[in-house]
This record gives sequence, C-alpha cells and structure tokens, in this order.
Amino acid sequence: MKAIRVHATGGLDALHLEEIDQPVPGPGQALVKVAYAGLNFIDIYQRLGQYKMPLPFTPGLEASGTVAAVGPDVTEVKPGDRVAYCMVPGAYADYAVVPAARLVPVPDGVSLEQATALMVQGMTAHYLVFSTFPLADTHTALIHAAAGGTGRLLVQIAKRTGARVIATAGTAEKAELARSAGADVVIIYTQTDFGPEVKRLTDGAGVDVVYDSVGKSTFATGLDCLKPRGYMVLWGQASGPVDPIDPQILNQKGSLFLTRPSLGAYIASRDELLQRSGDLFAWVQAGELDVRIDRVFPLADAAAAHAYIEGRQTKGKVLLQP
Repeated sequence: MKAIRVHATGGLDALHLEEIDQPVPGPGQALVKVAYAGLNFIDIYQRLGQYKMPLPFTPGLEASGTVAAVGPDVTEVKPGDRVAYCMVPGAYADYAVVPAARLVPVPDGVSLEQATALMVQGMTAHYLVFSTFPLADTHTALIHAAAGGTGRLLVQIAKRTGARVIATAGTAEKAELARSAGADVVIIYTQTDFGPEVKRLTDGAGVDVVYDSVGKSTFATGLDCLKPRGYMVLWGQASGPVDPIDPQILNQKGSLFLTRPSLGAYIASRDELLQRSGDLFAWVQAGELDVRIDRVFPLADAAAAHAYIEGRQTKGKVLLQP
C-alpha cells in the first residue's frame, strides 16, 4: 500500500510517498481502508520535530473509512462498518490499523468527509466549550482564528450555549466566515489591535474566557483581555510556542487561570469518545452544525497540503484522499 513516511524531521521535503507493507490487525484491532485523512497542526509539529515521534513514522492522527478486517477479540465493529477515529498515528496511508475501541460508528446522514472533519477539530471544540471552561449564556468568550476548521466549529458550538462570542480573523473574507458561524462580533486583527477593541466591546470589563489556538503572537495580549479570575485556554500554537511565563503574572492580572489542554485527555474513555462524537454527528444530522470542507488534496500531495495549512490559508477542514 502507499503511505506518507517521515524518516528525518524537517521541512516539507521530509514527507515521502512510499510503498510499504499493508498492516495486519492484531487482538483488539481493526484494519481500516482509509477514505479521508484529516490534517491538523499537530501533524506539522511532528514533522518539524517539535513533538517527538519514533522515526520513521507515518503522519496523521485522524481518518475515516470502512472496516476491512478485524483481529481477534473485536466486538466494537465488523467488516463493512463506516467508521472514524482520531489520536491514533498513521492516517496518511491507504490502510491503517486502529484499536477497535477508538473507532466511532459514522451514522447515516453524515458523510465520511464530515466525520473526518469532526474527529480532532469537532471534538476539540466540544471539550473546550463543555468541559475545559463550561460556557453559559452569562459568559463572553474571545475565540481566535475563528474562520479556521476548529475555530468555526468552536464558534457554532459556543453559540449553542447562548454565550456572547467575540471572534478574531485575519481578513474580511475570513471575518465573514466567522460571522456566518454565529460570532456576535468579529475583529479583523490585521486592521485593528484586538486587545483594546475587546476592552471597548466589553465596556472595559474583559471576557470570561479566551480560546487561543494561535499562541506566541496573541497570548500576552489575550491575558489582558480577561476579567479577574478569567480563563486563558491555550489549546494551540499556530504562530509558535508561547514564551515561559512567571505564574506571578496570573496573580497580577487578576487571579487568572491558565490551562494547556489536549484532546487525548478529554476522550480517554470510550464512553466519553462516543458521547462527544455522538453529539456532533447528531447536530450534523439535524442540520444544526455546518462542517466546512475547505480543500481535499491527493495523498501524494501531502507536502502541498502542509504548506497550505502552514500559510494559515485554511477556511475549513483540509483532507487528504488516498
């Protein structure tokens, strides 16, 4: 089968399309014929070596497809089932072996493209809104990169709670995407300094929570946007890692909370995995969640897909198709 392999971390030329042996599922595992693999910033961090992976490796932490075979002791799925998964490496390939307990069934009315887009990005938006900082209609949230794949889902899910959403985006086109997702106000950060504007929009009070996936270029100003005892939820670093912070700064700025969550801790059990994915799929079936697929690249063009994401051009989910 064909797969993208990384033998040494680095730039785009680290991604190689190769022929490798098709894996065989062992006990508790299923072989998935991959229909779509999703791209995420973590793939780039792993390719660059910022997140360490054993070499060589096949990138990609999420995919959808059809169960081709199962190993011994598998009860969760059977051959022919439409499934999706995340947080299991090796998705940039024709086939992937996945622990059966990490597979979620994809119901009728949800396409495999949509299912892939909802694995990392959708479930991330779900846990951020309902678990990391449980939003309510009394809250105001600042959401950065609100037109991206996760950002646009995060806006929609945040609005389900009745919260006020202030969003940031880099261009007028992206601002419109954030508005169409339900953002109450969108700040085009390339034209307006978002820090003073957030204070103006909140009559100087600040916001209850900042959902920051950008990192280095937004973090410090984001702290200044928070109310006393507000939450800085730093869940990504698209502009680079945040500099080390003295915890005393959190005290000085109003007894702030800082957390650096990741999806794995929020879908650690199968029950939680099925609950989050089940909510998302039900909203899609009901027409209550708009999942935007931005671009689909052939598997062989993985480097071009990485360049597209690194250029922060995305306006929705980017997929690879074997």
